Amino acid sequence: MDTLSFKTISANKATVNKEWVIVDAEGQSLGRLCAKVAKLLRGKYKPNFTPHVDCGDNVIIINAEKVVLTGNKWNGRVYVRYTGYPGGQREYTPADLLKKGPSYLYRKVVKGMLPKNRLGAKLLNNLYVYAGTEHKHEAQQPKSIDINSYK
Repeated sequence: MDTLSFKTISANKATVNKEWVIVDAEGQSLGRLCAKVAKLLRGKYKPNFTPHVDCGDNVIIINAEKVVLTGNKWNGRVYVRYTGYPGGQREYTPADLLKKGPSYLYRKVVKGMLPKNRLGAKLLNNLYVYAGTEHKHEAQQPKSIDINSYK
């Protein structure tokens, strides 16, 4: 009898193929862009995706200040955090985060789309955000991708 062996391939730290990719945020919608970036960081677009392993790519976002939010979301949307002390409720908007630095806004948005565990915290460290077109990762030879071609 001829039997074929079909085994599910499970990636691990040694067998995973991590790449460096550049995403241009100019003219992109913030939420849609970050949803695709979160999938890239997680490795969901790869055929050997394993949920409990960091098998995603390192993502570099350039032109981060040129992202688009529709309507009055720059000042109308409010993020709330609590310091833990009485009267310690703090509110801030996406415009406030962008003024502080584009990295703060993107990390806030992408962090909400990643798993809420140690793996999610580790995956967030693979995200690099730059306001302009220059970045310091030329040695890694990142490839530029069109984020609109991903679902």
